[in-house]
Amino acid sequence: MLTSQRKRLILDLLARDGQVVAKRLSHQLDLSEDTIRRDLRELAAEGLLLRVHGGAMPVSPTVVPIAERRTISTDAKSALGKAGADLIHDGMTVVFDGGTSNLEIIRHLPVAARFTAITHSPTIAVALEDRPNVDAVIIGGKLFRHSMVAVGALAAEAISRIRADLFFLGVTGVHPTEGLTTGDMEEAAIKRQLMACSAETAVLATNDKLGAVSSFRIGGPGDIATLIVEGNVADERIAALAGSGVSILRAG
Repeated sequence: MLTSQRKRLILDLLARDGQVVAKRLSHQLDLSEDTIRRDLRELAAEGLLLRVHGGAMPVSPTVVPIAERRTISTDAKSALGKAGADLIHDGMTVVFDGGTSNLEIIRHLPVAARFTAITHSPTIAVALEDRPNVDAVIIGGKLFRHSMVAVGALAAEAISRIRADLFFLGVTGVHPTEGLTTGDMEEAAIKRQLMACSAETAVLATNDKLGAVSSFRIGGPGDIATLIVEGNVADERIAALAGSGVSILRAG
């Protein structure tokens, strides 16, 4: 089998099974594990998969700059945002992570909504402009332009003083065993701190994030209270996540 054929097979297996185990595949193809691992390294270098111990996982297609993410799954994100907005009640203190899905929550809020919104995303803060009854609190720090959020010591200091009812966490991957992941180490640390200061955490996940893995772990599926998914997602894709104690809400 040619190298290009092996790599195509590896990507097909990832799409079908959600993982590739190097030892198992080497036996199936009667090749050395070193050959399979070399293929995995090269595919990982191209950004086509994420290597993990013993094999590989699908890489999240959403680990791209925010300008590109704005064009991905726009209708699905709108439905997710509406479902997320329904979780917000008057009088709550709600923290919003950055991201295009969370921006849709703001767009679906009733004009008369009354609550306190806290965010380290200037994009989210600007979107709250036409919600006059929402008290908006902006967390400052070093701007991480990839996601348009504040990170670093200044952000961490402000977050340490927050106690919120609900946090809308942005992720690039939701996997039943690898957990909630994102593409940047410093951003992952800020996300963990925001989870810790909130009574409950919710995640809006388009279909392309389910089963995907990025480089840095935020937490396990059981660390969130609610996972909002697309209405058409197959039951088998969320069965293991539901088994971890997460409440699954279908949007639409």
